[in-house]
Parts: sequence; C-alpha cells; structure tokens
Amino acid sequence: MFYISSPLNINRMNFNSLLKQYQAVQDKERAAQMEKYMRNQFSFLGIATPERRKIAKPLFQEAKYHEVVDWCLIQKCWDCPYRELQYVACDYLHRVTPLLVSKDLESIEKLITTKSWWDSVDSLYIVIASMVQADPRLKKRMRAWSLDDNKWLRRAAIAYQLSLKEETDLELLSEVILNNTNHPDFFVQKAIGWILREYSKTDSDWVRSFINQHGDAMSKLSIREGSKYI
Repeated sequence: MFYISSPLNINRMNFNSLLKQYQAVQDKERAAQMEKYMRNQFSFLGIATPERRKIAKPLFQEAKYHEVVDWCLIQKCWDCPYRELQYVACDYLHRVTPLLVSKDLESIEKLITTKSWWDSVDSLYIVIASMVQADPRLKKRMRAWSLDDNKWLRRAAIAYQLSLKEETDLELLSEVILNNTNHPDFFVQKAIGWILREYSKTDSDWVRSFINQHGDAMSKLSIREGSKYI
C-alpha cells in the first residue's frame, strides 16, 4: 500500500470508468507489438500515447482541483495488469506534483521498485527532481538510493537531475555516479552516460573534466554516451 498524505477529495477520479474506456478501444495487434518492445514483461491494451492521454484528459482536468494526491487512484493503476494504466499514474503524478509532500517519496520509491522497467522509472524523474528541489533533505535519500540493492533506485538516483540544467547539484551527481561506476547492470551504466550527456549541454567543460578524471573507473558505455556532445 502507498502512503496517503491526507484525506482524498470527494470528487475522486473514477478508475473503473477509465479502464472501461480503454478496454473499449483496445487494439490486440498493436498490443502484441508493444509487449514485444517491452520484452513481453507487461500486458498492453494496445493504446497509443496520444489516444491514451485524450481519453484521460477529462480526469486530468479534474486533478486541477485536487487538494491532495489521490494515491488510491495511483494504487489501482499500478495494480492493473495493463501497462497503459501505469502510464496513466505517471501522467497523473506530473499534473499533481505541486501537491506532493516529502513523505510521498516513500510511495514514489514503491512505484520505482514495483513493476519496474525503464519506461515507468524514467517517467518519474521530473517528479522526483521537483520534490528534492522543494526539500533538499531528500538528497540524503538519493544518496541511499545510489547504493541500494535495487538497480532501478540506483538509476533514479543518477538520472533524476536530467532536467535541472544549471540547478544540478554537481557534488551529489558526482557522488551517485562514482557509487555506480563498477555496477554491472546495463541500465545503471546507461543512466550514467545519459546524465553526463545531458549535463554536457549545460557545462561541457565539467563533463569533460569528470570523464578525464574518472574515466579509468567508468564503463565504455558510460563514457561513449557521456562524451557524445563534447
């Protein structure tokens, strides 16, 4: 169960109605293609992103009037066997990010470690960044994630600053990267290269210096990805 920060609004999003609308337009052929792309780890209804968001639009418009995050909705979406509903939960979190409180990071962590794959994990970085920017004490949690047994938490700790540009905490970024230079997982090493490549658009000299200083400890994948724009 997710941590619920406060009582929910009376006008709660109707999960059952949303699911029925999605099931009414499911496309089995496209679903098979989507499942194959995700290595057959999840079941899909076969709904493309534009259509998925169009159907959910009235429900997201209601979210503008929420005073608290509807974690019950998120729980139902995450428990649903269809991957599109996990995407709905992530889209919803993007719309209610200002309502998140520091304690909600516990629930975000559960999302990262449940039904984990790059598609859901990567979609939460902007949400995490907003929370950490609002409460810098959460940086301690990012440091802990970077050493966690769960590779997806490590990836999130490395990559959550992707959108921060000049506001990137370079001390923290260096620490979480160096905690993972010898990690064997592809997705962790890819995240290192990704964040370095993205930050090089802001400060290529810093990235070049970092790779020059720590390149002997870094994987070829991370160096190749991180050096793309320098």
